[in-house]
Amino acid sequence: MVIAHRGARQAAQENTLPAFRMARKLGADWVELDVRRTADGVVVVHHDAHLADGRMLGQLNSDELPEFVPSLAEALEECHGMGVNIEIKNLPSDPDYDADHLVSDAVAGLVLAYLGPDRALVSSFNIDTLDRLRAVDPTIPLAYLYAIGEPASAIARACAHEMAAIHPYDPLVTASLVERAQDEGLQVNVWTVNDPERMEALVGYGVDGICTDVPDVARQVIDRRNPPTT
Repeated sequence: MVIAHRGARQAAQENTLPAFRMARKLGADWVELDVRRTADGVVVVHHDAHLADGRMLGQLNSDELPEFVPSLAEALEECHGMGVNIEIKNLPSDPDYDADHLVSDAVAGLVLAYLGPDRALVSSFNIDTLDRLRAVDPTIPLAYLYAIGEPASAIARACAHEMAAIHPYDPLVTASLVERAQDEGLQVNVWTVNDPERMEALVGYGVDGICTDVPDVARQVIDRRNPPTT
């Protein structure tokens, strides 16, 4: 799978509707986007807890946000026909941390309304956030996102929490990691890869997805290695 990281963010402003439209045009199978919850309980698409002007999303109502910040509902409508990896930003160290994980409840409802389990994958660095979502709707596939640690520990944790996939940071990925994870029934989607030679190597390892800022480059690499059938 070609997974467009925050949309086609080298061709358009990241995490915006134009970026998601461009991702489709450039051949992405899936879009990856980041979500947070506003003061009035709306799930919106934005990577950082703060806007560029310093205001925190968690202290603003949705109608106070800039027009380029879409709601998750708007983003899912724009991504019609593609899969969507929704990354929930909700670490205890975040200034807008949601200890009650209400963001998970809202994401589950939107996935049900707009995607269904076949076109959705919800990821997070916070296992508790994913556990809450599983309690709300166990049909939604989940992915454990991580950037540090031993492969065996990450795989064991993902299995213990009934994840569908692991999303490791690219420098951590080896052929052995991919084999071990897939032997446990886990997909492996790697982030964030922009170098075509590294993409070639990952395809050779047998990864399930490559999350990239340049989906057109990934599309060319993957189609060259695995030509689409007609």
